[in-house]
Amino acid sequence: MGPTLYMLPFIFWFSIFLFSATHSFSVTFCLVCPPPLSVQVSPVTLTNPVGTSGVMRVMGVAFPREKEREEWEREQEETRKRDHRRIGKDQELFFFNDVSPGSCFFLPKGAHIYNTLADFIRTEYRRRGFHEVVTPTLYSTALWERSGHWEHYSENMFTVTGDTHTYALKPMNCPAHCLMFEQRVRSWRELPLRWADFGALHRNELSGALGGLTRVRRFCQDDAHIFCTPEQLEEEIIACLDFVRSVYRVFGFSFHCLLSTRPTPCLGEPALWDHAEQLHKTLLSERCVTLQPALNRIDIQIKDAIGRQHQCATIQLDFQLPIRFDLQYVGGDGETHRPVMVHRAVLGSLERMIAILAENFSGKWPLWLSPAQVMIIPVGGGSESYAQQVVRQFREAGFMADADDDHGATLNKKIRSAQLAQYNYIFVVGEKECVSGTVSVRTRGGKQLGRRPTEKVLASLTHLRDARSNQDDF
Repeated sequence: MGPTLYMLPFIFWFSIFLFSATHSFSVTFCLVCPPPLSVQVSPVTLTNPVGTSGVMRVMGVAFPREKEREEWEREQEETRKRDHRRIGKDQELFFFNDVSPGSCFFLPKGAHIYNTLADFIRTEYRRRGFHEVVTPTLYSTALWERSGHWEHYSENMFTVTGDTHTYALKPMNCPAHCLMFEQRVRSWRELPLRWADFGALHRNELSGALGGLTRVRRFCQDDAHIFCTPEQLEEEIIACLDFVRSVYRVFGFSFHCLLSTRPTPCLGEPALWDHAEQLHKTLLSERCVTLQPALNRIDIQIKDAIGRQHQCATIQLDFQLPIRFDLQYVGGDGETHRPVMVHRAVLGSLERMIAILAENFSGKWPLWLSPAQVMIIPVGGGSESYAQQVVRQFREAGFMADADDDHGATLNKKIRSAQLAQYNYIFVVGEKECVSGTVSVRTRGGKQLGRRPTEKVLASLTHLRDARSNQDDF
C-alpha cells in the first residue's frame, strides 16, 4: 500500500478534528485499521486576533510500519533532549525577553562560549592573512540604494529617521567594506585584501520565524570580504575551503558543498562568470557537489551528531558590487582594473553556531569551549583553603574553575551536582591532597583518573584546551 493510501484515514479524521476545533462540535477518533500514527495538538497564537479563536494546530505523521514510528519517536525524543533552548536555560547560557524580540541576552557562561568562538576565528585570521576592521552600524539609505540592497531588501531592514534623513541598521557588512576599498587609490601590490568584521547585524525577521538562536534579529557573523585580481581567485577559493575544513575538523563536523550558479540577470562580464563557474566546478570535483540555480556561491552543509544537516559557511563571488561602487585598482601595466569580491563566512552567525554546537554536543561542551571546566570539591574543613588555592591557580591559567564549599551537602551529592552542571573535570581534595600538592581527578562521565600532581594536571589540561581537543582523557 502506498504512502497516500496509508494517509487516507488520517486525512479524513484530521479534517473532522479541524472542524471540531473551530466549531461547537466534538468528535472521537475511530480509525479502522489505521497505519501507525503520531499526532501532536497545540494551540495557535494568532496575530491581532479578534475575540477568542479557539484554533488548534494538529500535526500528524503516518508510517507504513510500527517499527518505523517507534524509531521516529526515538529520534524526536533525542532532538528534544538536545534542544539548545533547553540547554541554554538549564546551563544559564542565554535568554530572550519581549522588550527586544529576536535579540539574545548572553549570560556570563554563554558569553564565554560566544567570545571563545570569536577568539578561535580571530586566531585563524592572524594565521591566514585577514585583517579585522570595525565599521558603523547605522547608514544613510543612500548607501543601500547604491549597493542595490534597498530595492530588494528594505522590508527586512530596521530604519530610523533623524536630521530629515532616513537611516538603516546594517543587515550585512559588504557595502561598508566597498566604501573602505574606494577610500583611496589601490595598487595591485596590495591585493588580495582580506577584511574581517564582527560588527552587529540586524535583520527584521518576521516574529513567527524567530526560534531560539537559530533565527534572530540581532546577530554577529564571522564575516569577511576578499578583494583580489581575477588571477588570484583560484588561490583565494582554495584557501577559503581550507579555512572551512580546518575549523569544522575541530568541531568534528563532516560537510559537503552545494555549488550554485550565476543569478539571472547579472552584472559583470560573461567571460568572468564563465571562468568563475568552471573554477568552482574544478575545485569541487573531488567533493560531493549538488548544482542548483541561484547565486554564484559555494554553500557548505555540515552534519551534526544525530545526522541533521545545517548550512553555515558560504563562499560567494561578487562581480556586481565592484561595478556598483566602481571599485578599481591600478595594475602592473599602469591601467585601472576591476577587482573581484569574495564574500566569506565560516561559522555563519555566532548565535546559530552556538545553537548547533549545543545540540551537537548535547550540552557536553569540549574543554576548550566549555563555560564550566573545573570544579574543586574540598573534603573536610582543613582542605578548603587548599581548594581555593587550586581555584586561583587554574583561573590564573585562564580556566573557568569553581569550588563547592557547601557544608550541608555530601561528597556524592556535590560530585553529582558538578556532573549535571557539565563540569568537564571534578577535583576532590582532602588532607592527603593538601599534603602532597595533588588533586583526585574524575571526568564528568564518572571516570576516575586518580590522584595526580596539581602542576601536571594543569599542564595537561592547558595542552588539551590550547589544542582544542574534544578528548577527556589526559
